[in-house]
Amino acid sequence: MKKTFKNILAVAGVLGLTFALNAVKPQHISAAEKLPAQTIKELKEKGTLTIGLEGTFAPYSFSIPDFVQPHSLTQHVRDTTSNKQLAKEMGLKAKFVPTKWDGLIAGLDTGKYDVVLNNVTITKERKEKYLFSKPYIYSHFALITKKGTDLTKLKQIKGQKIAAGTGTDNALIAKKYKATVVPSSDFTTSLDLIKQDRAKGAINSMSAWYAYKKDHSTKGLKATDVSKEEDPAKIGALMSKKDKALQKSVDKALDKLRKDGKLKEISKKYVGGDITK
Repeated sequence: MKKTFKNILAVAGVLGLTFALNAVKPQHISAAEKLPAQTIKELKEKGTLTIGLEGTFAPYSFSIPDFVQPHSLTQHVRDTTSNKQLAKEMGLKAKFVPTKWDGLIAGLDTGKYDVVLNNVTITKERKEKYLFSKPYIYSHFALITKKGTDLTKLKQIKGQKIAAGTGTDNALIAKKYKATVVPSSDFTTSLDLIKQDRAKGAINSMSAWYAYKKDHSTKGLKATDVSKEEDPAKIGALMSKKDKALQKSVDKALDKLRKDGKLKEISKKYVGGDITK
């Protein structure tokens, strides 16, 4: 049977759906906060919060087969965090827009979606051009190599070919330690590059490694947590610099999800541990 993929969900997707139903909850907006960009009121009138995400980076955003039966991830996510009830109350729904990583942030610039939820690290450079929510994920970096190799630390990758996504923080880390970056379009490609000896290793996240292992073979490969050399990356929702009202609403929703334990619950279910702190 040919598998078709149409439901784009995951930790970012789960949180995205939650944000979509929480973040646009009606609230008072002062005159100073009424901006030319979409306001919360306009989002509510539209009835949809569009969310940009890659859809190929488990557990943050990935596709699931449309033939999965009622107990599928999609069904569970819709029931989790009272999303159905909130959606009904506010008359809103989340619309996921799968976009390749190299065009993901550009899509926000062109108004393709309202917010990006796809493991985007909060950096000084990005904060100069965009707004971020409070961090909802702390992503630990991983150095992935073949088993048997003595390459276990970032300080050892100097001069080595290391697979990493173009424009990602993984690539920045590789460059920081003077590795030769081998461009990779997604996680699976990075692993293939290692298996084919086209790269000595790859830099990614430990959570992505654990999620991949659930459904795929990693025979002959290993992942080393390099948090002692690089602090975990802080991940937040990315928004247009003009959407301050939306930023405040997302932060408010995040505070609630963190306080009631929902963030932690989602993390443990889809990642296998708490990566929210």
